[in-house]
Amino acid sequence: MAILVTGAAGFIGSHVAERLLSRGETVVGIDNLNDYYDVRLKEARLERLTRQARFSFHRVDISDRAQFNAALDNSAEAITSVIHLAAQAGVRHSIDHPFDYISANIIGHLVVLEWCRRQPGFRHLVYASSSSVYGGNTKLPFAVEDRVDHPVSLYAATKKADELMSHTYSHLYRIPQTGLRFFTVYGPWGRPDMALFKFCRAILEGQPITLYNHGRMHRDFTFIDDIVTGVVAALDHPPADLGADGAPHRVFNIGNNRSEPLMTLVDILERALGRTAVKEFAPMQPGDVEQTFADITATRTCLGYEPTTPIDVGVPRFVAWYREHYGV
Repeated sequence: MAILVTGAAGFIGSHVAERLLSRGETVVGIDNLNDYYDVRLKEARLERLTRQARFSFHRVDISDRAQFNAALDNSAEAITSVIHLAAQAGVRHSIDHPFDYISANIIGHLVVLEWCRRQPGFRHLVYASSSSVYGGNTKLPFAVEDRVDHPVSLYAATKKADELMSHTYSHLYRIPQTGLRFFTVYGPWGRPDMALFKFCRAILEGQPITLYNHGRMHRDFTFIDDIVTGVVAALDHPPADLGADGAPHRVFNIGNNRSEPLMTLVDILERALGRTAVKEFAPMQPGDVEQTFADITATRTCLGYEPTTPIDVGVPRFVAWYREHYGV
């Protein structure tokens, strides 16, 4: 039996696949290796996986139903669980490239749902949602019971749509599913469009960093190892089918349970690099929010999830990886 990981060349997906392989699982990876950011980084992540005997890979666009089905229906491994992490990421990118998000995040999610419901003995679909679904909520910390019907970006709207689609398929076809709302993931092999990666590169190159909302931002920064622990814990705890009164579908926050000032992150990064950033302050960008903060009470109770990496540990670990990978 095998586990399918979509987005296997991505930041979270590659780490999840590595964790699964390390515990003896057989993993089938899917990714389209698009050029949203440097494809060489995706290829480097993938190369680390393809060296392992229990990993196989298909270069597939999840929004292409025929291509997706052809790749998996002919797979040598019987797939009983899916960790669906492939998506078009980025809040700001969604403002200028909206159709990319409908294709990958809506159509792609539907393709995965349709494939899963046809698999005999299917066990569990774990999929990526996002803390962005909380929109401009002012109640802190964000709890899964909070209303999330006022998104402030198209990206957030597509992730909320994924949750609704998954609930529907769980209700109609009794597919066990777990949605995970990730909070500001960072760490080695991270995404170049994320703040920490951009700040690190700019500081090392002597370029200014831009701090939106004049630096008055707070984020629940969550180290990649903690994110992966949450994903695997979710995989191992499929929701029970409660019959007609309750679909086998749950949603959890996967965060660090700490909302840190952005300026604290910058200070830790400066110390890790041994350099001072040139700071430029700017107004809030459209689609962004001032603060995120994960309530992980339900995640602790149901999954035994407990983050262990504060930013003063995680940021230097990212810097060490960055220096080694880029030879800085």
